[in-house]
Amino acid sequence: MVALISAFGLVLAVELPDKTLVATLVLTTRFRGWPVFAGVCAAFAVQCVIAVAFGSVLTLLPDVVLSLVVAAMFGLGAFMLLREGFSEADEAGEDASRTGPAPQTFLRSAMTSFGVLFAAEWGDASQLATASLAARIGNPVAVGVGAFAALVVVAGLAVFIGGKIRSRINPKLIQRCAGFVFAGFAAFALLQLAF
Repeated sequence: MVALISAFGLVLAVELPDKTLVATLVLTTRFRGWPVFAGVCAAFAVQCVIAVAFGSVLTLLPDVVLSLVVAAMFGLGAFMLLREGFSEADEAGEDASRTGPAPQTFLRSAMTSFGVLFAAEWGDASQLATASLAARIGNPVAVGVGAFAALVVVAGLAVFIGGKIRSRINPKLIQRCAGFVFAGFAAFALLQLAF
């Protein structure tokens, strides 16, 4: 029980102010909530299994490789969000987009959410913390369940907030802001290489 509570508390504290919340929030403003939640939770489950399975081995990966992969993924995300956020939209299309997310299939929305969060979480502090706890405490199942539960709480909070603001704010503005935030995450990952 101590392993589960420790993992839950640590991962929740690490992820609440992290890019996971922002990325899930942005996805929810673009797609319906349930597919985003399903995709994000699936990504978290896979990431927790990987973290627990490899334990402390993940902490041995070179920081340079992790920072470059994270920077590239967020750079790509920033490019895609900014390209779409600044594209010319006719007035009718822009007014229609205020009413909610574009109609997408459940599977497409869930798979997009899975891909974004799987990439974003790779080598993240919560994944490394989960791996470290699994190696140190020696109870990988409890650590994995605690970490996964914390990530699901963060995702649920982001989906809830995203659903509330989606109809009140122009999605183009959200995409622009998210693009700049993602660009900031990419720059921060690159800055970690210098230090």
